[in-house]
Amino acid sequence: MEFKKINEFQSGERIDGFFLIKSVDLKTSSNSKKYLDFTLGDNTGEINAKLWELAEGDESRYEDNMLIKVRGSVSTWMNSLQLKIEKLRETVPSDDVNIDDFVQVAPLEPDFMYAEIFKYIDNMKNKDIKNIASILFKENHDKLMHYPAAKKNHHAVKSGLLYHILSMLRAGEKLSELYTFINKDLLYAGIMLHDMSKLEEMDASELGIVSEYTIEGQLLGHITQGIKRLELVAEKVGADKEIVMLLQHMILSHHYEPEYGSPVKPMFAEAELLHHLDIIDARMYDMKRVADETEKGSFSEKVYSLENRRIYKPTLEQ
Repeated sequence: MEFKKINEFQSGERIDGFFLIKSVDLKTSSNSKKYLDFTLGDNTGEINAKLWELAEGDESRYEDNMLIKVRGSVSTWMNSLQLKIEKLRETVPSDDVNIDDFVQVAPLEPDFMYAEIFKYIDNMKNKDIKNIASILFKENHDKLMHYPAAKKNHHAVKSGLLYHILSMLRAGEKLSELYTFINKDLLYAGIMLHDMSKLEEMDASELGIVSEYTIEGQLLGHITQGIKRLELVAEKVGADKEIVMLLQHMILSHHYEPEYGSPVKPMFAEAELLHHLDIIDARMYDMKRVADETEKGSFSEKVYSLENRRIYKPTLEQ
């Protein structure tokens, strides 16, 4: 059997290959039988997998971020592909596989993205906004190199948070040429800081894989953590209180609706634009991801992050 990538899987075929364990949980079926529920990944995507027949020691043998070799069959369950594992083992040196080759990564190098983002900071005219953005980016440099923007869905890849920020900055720069009344320093800082506290909300490995949400992240969430972190940095630099309030409002309102975590809706233009830039970039990322996995002239499976819509991939060339 040939080694196929996850984005090449088709229902009904048997596969044999190496995969990264993104998560693994011991569960109990309706007939009280224990099984292992995996999320397996490679550099093209991920798939849910089940090991129904457990051998002695299987319950504790496998863990997150481990490379394994798997043999199994692909089927469809609830409109999504699923892998039934028939045989698996940990990799050994003679397999000659590198874990970095199985990790999904942002399309741009993290050092390049970080430097590009800092160009926006260096060009800021407002001293307080510039100082706040600069300090927060410098303090979080190491985590930003590998952190995703989410555990699942949009930008859930290594260095995904940097890619999300840079994409939004580039889009915001274009829109500010049209909406010339926008304060670009305020907009750019809001873009940079709106998701910054996902670095505290999630616990991610250097592979960019989120194993779980932190206790503080679950109790407070990145929006509350973000305005708290901003307050501390603002006090350190003696920033103007109105500027701090405006930036905090942008963080608070960027999800727009209370059910998504925002206690207030945007109340000035830069905050409104931030919300829409966030939505556009997240959805365009997922649209591209799904389209890349879909054959021309056909529909995808339902996509949870796109409100359970099926996405059509036209035959029309770009």
